[in-house]
Amino acid sequence: MTPSLIRFCPWLDRRGGLSPLRTFTFIGLFVPGLDIGWRLYAGLLGANPLESAIHLSGLWAIRFLFISLTLTPLTQLSATPRFIEVRRMVGVAACAYAFGHLGLYAAQQSFDLARVVSEIVHRIYLAIGFAALLGLGALTATSTDAMVKRLGARRWRQLHKLAYLIGLIATIHFFLQAKLEVMEPTIMFGLLAWLMGYRLLRLFFVVRGWGLAGAAAGLALLAGLATALGEALYFNLKTGVAMPRVLSVNLSTVAGLRPGPLVALIALSLVIVALALRLALNPARLPSRARPASRG
Repeated sequence: MTPSLIRFCPWLDRRGGLSPLRTFTFIGLFVPGLDIGWRLYAGLLGANPLESAIHLSGLWAIRFLFISLTLTPLTQLSATPRFIEVRRMVGVAACAYAFGHLGLYAAQQSFDLARVVSEIVHRIYLAIGFAALLGLGALTATSTDAMVKRLGARRWRQLHKLAYLIGLIATIHFFLQAKLEVMEPTIMFGLLAWLMGYRLLRLFFVVRGWGLAGAAAGLALLAGLATALGEALYFNLKTGVAMPRVLSVNLSTVAGLRPGPLVALIALSLVIVALALRLALNPARLPSRARPASRG
């Protein structure tokens, strides 16, 4: 199979063979969109179906963006390079859902482009969301192998580091439009803090292997605590409730898991899954003390 044909078959690996990981990812990326489309067509999205579809498409755009960001630590902690193969695919899906989000918003405004532009200019949360959309568009446009060669690997990597900034901007947009229901955007702030902490750890400290996994687990706990403190501060400023009172609820499970514990649980789960994959797929990379003794 020619390289040009392989480029248009995302379920194939670079050698032209069927990749189960690529195939599963490719199919999975369509599922939320098909679900939104079906529910919109069948009238299952409530009294304001278009508003619900706008919300869901934006929600999946930012979810896929965060999944693409977590693939880097998953790859490094598991010592399994194959996960990087689908990062581009997931990032492109995030961009597609973001443009679908904008398209549905334009449909809600009866495709009155002047009104859409006016709303974006005059509403700060829409302006922030549009900035994130432009950023995602730029990263998607430069995600091809041809653009990597044209820009050069170093410049391309510098450009695509903006994915973290775009994640922050998108989360701010999500937080501002969520009003009082801020649980999921708060979780995303916490996960972004963990991802940035992990990146800084890799950048400034020489930590590899099991030491990196331990540091990532410690960062998960710190990110969870920072999320709980941030949520307590937010509700203190918003409602006047004392921070210790909010914090005691946030760190308990009486009212269900709050964003702080959930952030720690999600990040720790990622580390555990990565280590399990490392043990299962890369036994040769185990520390010498943990390797099974050879016989004979």
